[in-house]
Amino acid sequence: MFSFRLSYSGKAVHRVFASCGQEAFFEGHVHALRMLGGVPRSKVRYDDLKAAVARVLGLSRARVEADRWIAFRSHFGIESFYCRPGIEGAHEKGGVEGQIGYFRHNHFTPVPEVDSLAELNELVDQWDLHDGRRRIGSQPRTIDEYFQVERPLLMPLPEESFETGRLFTPRVDRYSQIAVRTNRYSVPVRLIGKRVRVVLHASHLVVYDRNVEVARHERLIAKGGCRLDLDHYLEALIRKPGAFPGATALEQARSAGKFTPVHDAWWAAAVKAHGDTVGTRALIEVLLLARRVSHEHLVAGLATALRAGALTADAVALEARKVAQAEDEPAGHPSRTGAAGEATVTFLHEWRLAHLPPDTRPLPSVPTTTNCSDAVAPAAVNTAREKHSDPAPPARTDRAGRHHGH
Repeated sequence: MFSFRLSYSGKAVHRVFASCGQEAFFEGHVHALRMLGGVPRSKVRYDDLKAAVARVLGLSRARVEADRWIAFRSHFGIESFYCRPGIEGAHEKGGVEGQIGYFRHNHFTPVPEVDSLAELNELVDQWDLHDGRRRIGSQPRTIDEYFQVERPLLMPLPEESFETGRLFTPRVDRYSQIAVRTNRYSVPVRLIGKRVRVVLHASHLVVYDRNVEVARHERLIAKGGCRLDLDHYLEALIRKPGAFPGATALEQARSAGKFTPVHDAWWAAAVKAHGDTVGTRALIEVLLLARRVSHEHLVAGLATALRAGALTADAVALEARKVAQAEDEPAGHPSRTGAAGEATVTFLHEWRLAHLPPDTRPLPSVPTTTNCSDAVAPAAVNTAREKHSDPAPPARTDRAGRHHGH
């Protein structure tokens, strides 16, 4: 837990991190200075923590500071003051030591139960606001009343931000992973063999390829860990669906709740209907839809398609879109008045026909004509009669003087 306390008013700001690295030390300062609305003009007292001090020179106050810490405090205009090591320096920071003990005893006993650090830090911010209304010891005014006098004396914050994360440039290995500190993280398979840029923060890390964000992971705290994102391997798995059931990324997706029991049920039904290869490939096509459809809508589409026996990615996509459209439409819309729980699936060709623009062209007209057989028969009869009434052709005479007739 990071703690920053003003000496005059006793106003304090806290922040909880999963590690005590330099990134957490910097982010704690940025959060505290923003909450206070300025930077103290006098010295700020510190312990000899590794995030700021590279080496202690004897028993004096001389210190060799870390390079990034020098850049950070120069950016904000912080003047550092280091307490003496051991018991001799304990009384030099008694205010912040006592305040940490008070905060831990009153707010972390018993230990709060939360789902994430973000939720815990929201509680910490509320506790800090609440503590501003209390009095320290026998002082006549509250912390916030003293802070109203101290706040105008703070220096303004710099307009430009400071990058608190640490920069790395690892190369992506053949398993589509990068090594950061002592842990490994996945990136999209298209980046295999390329060098990427990683910014490591206190609670997460971001991977960039040519200034474009391509991956974001929660930071691993233990050494030798591996965090894989199933979405990064889908392009490779769709070509080799046999490797999908035993993939480590699939196990981590199940543990994180991204691959739900609805996914498993739809996958089992698709494999039973189409076979292992085709059914698994259909599931991977559904997972690829998550890049364009939210997770909640996709799970709802899978559930509807499973009830109706529609085991294709197109059916799941259309049902997910119908769920998304139903949330955007008003409650009295006709599309939302169906029976509850009814599994209705619209297939792709039917959906396209239903969404064609209206045809405003006039209907074709066919004029009435006389039957060809009735018009031709009398002419044929007359022609035959005329042939019978024709006179006989004249007789011909050959060279021998003989007459020929019909």
